[in-house]
Amino acid sequence: MDVRLTSEQQQLREAAASLADDLGPGSVADLDDEARKARLEKAVDATGFRTLRSDGASGVEVAIVAEEFARGLVDVPFVGPVLVDDLRNRLGREPAAAPARPTVDLTDSLAGVAENPPELAELSDEDAGRWTALALSTSCAELIGAARGAQDLAVEYAKVREQYGATIGSYQAIGHLLAESLALIEGSISVARHAAWAVDELPVAEAIEAARVAKIYCARAARTVCETSIQVHGGIGNTWECLAHVYLRRVLTATETWPVRLEELTIGLS
Repeated sequence: MDVRLTSEQQQLREAAASLADDLGPGSVADLDDEARKARLEKAVDATGFRTLRSDGASGVEVAIVAEEFARGLVDVPFVGPVLVDDLRNRLGREPAAAPARPTVDLTDSLAGVAENPPELAELSDEDAGRWTALALSTSCAELIGAARGAQDLAVEYAKVREQYGATIGSYQAIGHLLAESLALIEGSISVARHAAWAVDELPVAEAIEAARVAKIYCARAARTVCETSIQVHGGIGNTWECLAHVYLRRVLTATETWPVRLEELTIGLS
């Protein structure tokens, strides 16, 4: 496995990141801006990101877009439609629509997701397993993206917030917290990138196992990073106006979608 992104994959990342930065919410208040959401919906639909699999994209490329969308808190559906697209290709027809369900996520990132669509029973074990591995690896990318966004938020705040005549980022206690978060993010990227690659490249049982390992690691790491971001923000981190809690909500939702327990793994973890 070559962990480096190709030039085409890097361009895909840049395109997804640009869209997220331009039209994603920059504040909690922006989540209620219907005009912005309409522009975002139109832009996402026009890019073809939701039909990546039918266009021949790999699991890595789906994960790239999911990660950047989560980092930018893109608040229109992506994961659900892209998984429907993959399932449609495997079925040769349109699957049934998934009903909406309540969620703590304020960005609707997993709107329309069906964790166990009934159509999976119509597929071969190979196809059903590949779909499951894709779903798991994409949710891992969601976790990483949200963790990156929360980390960026904390770093920027640490650069400007002053206490005792100095920015809080200059103090070791804050610096160590942010460094530990960065290490968790980098570890998550490695394990999740392998899982996304495995979707198309490894035997299906190994692909699912790689995705389960990644889900456990990424879920724990992302929650820690988001909680650290709230801690770095201090009192304001516990207020409705701070975006840190929106990232945490996105992480909690992604964690509970296709959840994985240690007992499900067939390999040992130290």
